Amino acid sequence: MDTYIQAAKDYLEPQPPSVDRPFGIHVWAVFSDVCNRVLKWNPDAFEFVQDELPLSTLTPMIATIVAYYVIILGGRELMRPFAPWKLTFLFRVHNIMLTFVSWLLLTLFIEQLFPIIYRHGLFYAICNAGSWTQPMVTLYYLNYLTKFVELIDTVFLVVKKKPLTFLHCFHHGATAALCYSQIVGHTSVSWVVITLNLGVHVVMYFYYFLSSCGIRVWWKEWVTRLQIIQFIIDLGFVYFASYTYFTSTYWPHMPNYGECAGEEFAAIYGCGLLTSYLFLFIAFYIRVYAKGKARSAAKRKAAAAAAAAGASEKKSVTNGKEAEAASTPVKAAKKSSSKKI
Repeated sequence: MDTYIQAAKDYLEPQPPSVDRPFGIHVWAVFSDVCNRVLKWNPDAFEFVQDELPLSTLTPMIATIVAYYVIILGGRELMRPFAPWKLTFLFRVHNIMLTFVSWLLLTLFIEQLFPIIYRHGLFYAICNAGSWTQPMVTLYYLNYLTKFVELIDTVFLVVKKKPLTFLHCFHHGATAALCYSQIVGHTSVSWVVITLNLGVHVVMYFYYFLSSCGIRVWWKEWVTRLQIIQFIIDLGFVYFASYTYFTSTYWPHMPNYGECAGEEFAAIYGCGLLTSYLFLFIAFYIRVYAKGKARSAAKRKAAAAAAAAGASEKKSVTNGKEAEAASTPVKAAKKSSSKKI
């Protein structure tokens, strides 16, 4: 056992946390080595070249999203005469896999971002083209691919015959397009949206996994709360970066912090989509949790009132019976007295 532990230490080369190794080990080096050994793919040599990579151009990306909507809407109709499919094992595997993938990508992003922010500052990290490094591009693309894996979420809903909400279906398809727009638009600020989303997904997919195992957790409501908090922070950064870009480019006389990297179409699409997400998730939270709590409280109040009314009626009946029982001897005595006369 000691031999395996020592071998793991030699492989991971743990050190005290530092700027370049915030986790004490060089996670990217381990990730790169595993990819080379297992997948025969070198992340250090990756380049995002359109037409040479899967889903790297507009047409296949849109075609895949359209196919997603055709499959889930058509599948819902096909499933109508059939009983729901459970697929519990596959559902658990899907969710625990996405929990791990989200955690791994988040860890890799943090390791890449920490030295950039520490050495150059937050504004540089969200607006300077220098933060668009080769490892970051690799992670952006891998994160983009996971958005198509996440489309399977809806397939599970279809075969389980669960309701398909507009928010769920719209969010999944539009987010894949959002990630594509940020890669081709070279928006340096996109790491903010992605890392926050990965953090939420670690919590969300782990919750789904626990739920599929029959484990109830008290923090279910916090999944939606975290999503809302995520979009508020997202919009603060994205609005700031977009304002900085447009003012420095078209209205330099207005107050701004300088130039900001990225394409205009990516900024406009990102601002519009994330704004819609915020309102949609707030509406979802109000409908499911706020109004749900109000309905539950009303039901509890009605049940308590009904119970109180039942108890009062029972008490009234009991008192009536007691009064009648008490008056019976008096009536009997009067009857007996009248007979004697």
